[in-house]
Amino acid sequence: MNEYYPRILDKILGDYLEAFGAVLIKGPKWCGKTTTAEQHSNSVIKLQDPDNSASYLQMANFMPSRLLEGKTPRLIDEWQVAPNLWDAVRNAVDLRGKEGQFILTGSTIVNDDSIMHSGTGRIAQLNMSTMSLFESRESNGSVSLAALFNKEKLHDGISSLSVEDLAFAICRGGWPAAISKKRSAALLIAQSYVDAICNTDASSVDGSSKNPDRVRSLLRSYSRNISTLATNSSILKDIRQNDIGINETTMYKYISALKQLYVIQELPAWNPAIRSATAMRSANKKGFSDPSIAAASLGLGPDQLLDDLDTFGFFFESLCMRDLSVYSSALGGRISYYHDRYGLECDIVLHLRDGRYGLIEVKLGSKEVEEGVSHLLKLNGLIEENKMKLPSFCMVLTGGEFAYQRDDGVYVIPIGCLRP
Repeated sequence: MNEYYPRILDKILGDYLEAFGAVLIKGPKWCGKTTTAEQHSNSVIKLQDPDNSASYLQMANFMPSRLLEGKTPRLIDEWQVAPNLWDAVRNAVDLRGKEGQFILTGSTIVNDDSIMHSGTGRIAQLNMSTMSLFESRESNGSVSLAALFNKEKLHDGISSLSVEDLAFAICRGGWPAAISKKRSAALLIAQSYVDAICNTDASSVDGSSKNPDRVRSLLRSYSRNISTLATNSSILKDIRQNDIGINETTMYKYISALKQLYVIQELPAWNPAIRSATAMRSANKKGFSDPSIAAASLGLGPDQLLDDLDTFGFFFESLCMRDLSVYSSALGGRISYYHDRYGLECDIVLHLRDGRYGLIEVKLGSKEVEEGVSHLLKLNGLIEENKMKLPSFCMVLTGGEFAYQRDDGVYVIPIGCLRP
């Protein structure tokens, strides 16, 4: 049996099961939803089990409550295969009046028309990502984000991750199936994932046939623009260089399918009241649920990233976005970015529910740290001028070795030292 690597979601899920009758875990395929849910469940029904799926679907249509019988918490894996189970779960939670009855997992977003009630107050929802570097045991966790928010003294940390290690981690991705495999085999996981998206998943998600070559072309264009504010019109123009027949409507249909599969996951903008609305960039920053999707879509391996440091930098930012998204969830937070038309930017803003936030610039190499610090101090000054609440910390997140705090108060933290 393969070793289970504990996930940050484990504690969150445990808390939610104490508070709600049912919990839905949603996220991309292969990210570990089922395995994590199984750690917390006492009975399981897998709707995509090829030996039983036909009978499960028949039962879901005629007497869905029968599928809910079993020791609790009962795991209903890939519930979206039988969407009417949502209302059955909601009803069962109402009738039983107990917490921790069901765990649902889902790899696709279901159209709201398929369900009668939202499940508010009965079915809580959690997002799951691929594994962060701390979860895969590659970050030593010597620097805590929570500690930075709490103004605790920074204890010196040293990352053991080299630039070569980071290039490999990007191309391998955070797929649980890849973590313990040898390097050559581990790199095949993301490639296979992209092939499955193009050949089957993009069509099956909404029942609408899609050209695999067009799906791949869209993924490649998104990958070339990862961690940027490229517009969809520029994406379309890029695709049309090899596919003059695709139109805007078709492209948006394909994008929608990839978002339903949790493949495309973009970063929203932060628009504080510090400059006029016309000065703010409000478009989402292009991204994927895991940076390895972009690497596999472009056919890039670790060596190719090391030979192209500009591309490496964008992919490294995507890796940091993934990890900070995972870490922020443990703190009940979320992430965004800041960019205005005057060129002032902040790669990632980490917000907590209590209103505290941190400003984070991402720089792969130590030579770029000064540039990141300059952006952070300028934005911090602008926030202060407008008498807004100041950030809890400013950080340059790097691919370097040492964690420290500068004389100007800015933290320089390697991604290989970070944890929630």
